[in-house]
Amino acid sequence: MSKRVVITGLGVAAPNGVGIPAFTHSLKNGISGIRHDAQLQQLQFSCQIAGQPQISEELKLAYFTELELRGFNSTGILYGVIAGIEAWKNAGLPIEINENPDWDSGTIFGSGTSGIDKFRESIYKIDELQVRRLGSTVVAQTMNSGISAYLGGKLGLGNQVTTNSSACATGTEAIMMAYDRIESGQAKRILAGSTGDSGPYIWAGFDALRVCSSNYNDNPEQGSRPMSASAAGFVPGSGAGALVIEDLESALDRGATIYAEIIGGNVNSGGQRGSGSMTAPNSTAVQRCITNALHNAGISAHDIDAINGHLTATTKDSLEIENWTKALNRKGHDFPFINSLKSMTGHCLSAAGSIESVAAVLQLHEGFLFGNLNCEDLNPEVTALIDASKVPSKTINTNLNIIAKASFGFGDVNACIIFKKFQN
Repeated sequence: MSKRVVITGLGVAAPNGVGIPAFTHSLKNGISGIRHDAQLQQLQFSCQIAGQPQISEELKLAYFTELELRGFNSTGILYGVIAGIEAWKNAGLPIEINENPDWDSGTIFGSGTSGIDKFRESIYKIDELQVRRLGSTVVAQTMNSGISAYLGGKLGLGNQVTTNSSACATGTEAIMMAYDRIESGQAKRILAGSTGDSGPYIWAGFDALRVCSSNYNDNPEQGSRPMSASAAGFVPGSGAGALVIEDLESALDRGATIYAEIIGGNVNSGGQRGSGSMTAPNSTAVQRCITNALHNAGISAHDIDAINGHLTATTKDSLEIENWTKALNRKGHDFPFINSLKSMTGHCLSAAGSIESVAAVLQLHEGFLFGNLNCEDLNPEVTALIDASKVPSKTINTNLNIIAKASFGFGDVNACIIFKKFQN
């Protein structure tokens, strides 16, 4: 028989809050984590603002030894370890040094790239004929699975330990992969999430594509404007989100806090056919992903109380809303509430889906809907489809039962998860 799947732990390293208490405070109070970036200005980027988690040296030492930090230069692994271990501890799970690994627990932790700054450092040392000075951790820091390898070792995980990578859908896909593994009984718990590196070597390509916001360099907190008429592109961001996904029986046996239940979802691709391309979504595939997620979860479109959208503050925002209206057959005042975390964090790329999923679960668990910053001037293409009241600009205290979370990524890939308030 299939298992019921619940969320028992949360962790985050986000631009607007490192750790669940700080992140929750920012969500409820509309606090942005987007700041001016002196390095981007120095490098003459068009977009000179970004969202980066604020990590002190003291905080690093809470998760890594001084020896581990010697020669360490991977922001993505740093964020992922901080978020992942917080989620593990938040779930009430011990970190033990035993002879045998924990065969019932694993991690599926996604990443877009790993250790880009470490790669750059290595290239310079190689060019200067200093290969022997690269250090012993270069491979672990630069392999794409570095984040799951670090977490697997720190937590002694003996079940599946792997890293997925599907552009901006990575984090949402990782949670769905964990859900599938637990529902089928192959693991009791999976630490699921994703991470994304910071810095110009990640963000330069998007700046070159002219899809980043460059109109608000002097007003960073106003730069990310999903669904706004004055949206001018996305603000690059980074960080990590993590969730402990567990079978209900195991969670109840150990008396764990249950934040929410995952009742289903779907992952698909538009195949870069029809309207789809490397950078544009195939609307038919997006709509199928949503409707298949509802079918998999065993609910109707009218059961959805709120949507946490992908909504990056580009010209595709109104198309995303249109796809939701068609997939749900709901529009105008009948449409669910919808919000975008990117108004506070920027677009955290491979980390986006997991950080946003943490935000979605917190809303269910604590009974609120966070507001969308910078969208008082809603795009008329959006208001032609849905009522403006469905896009709150400030936090609303409300008990939500079901939230749909979707992410869409380069390569025409889609993922949608259905989160439900837990009821035994």
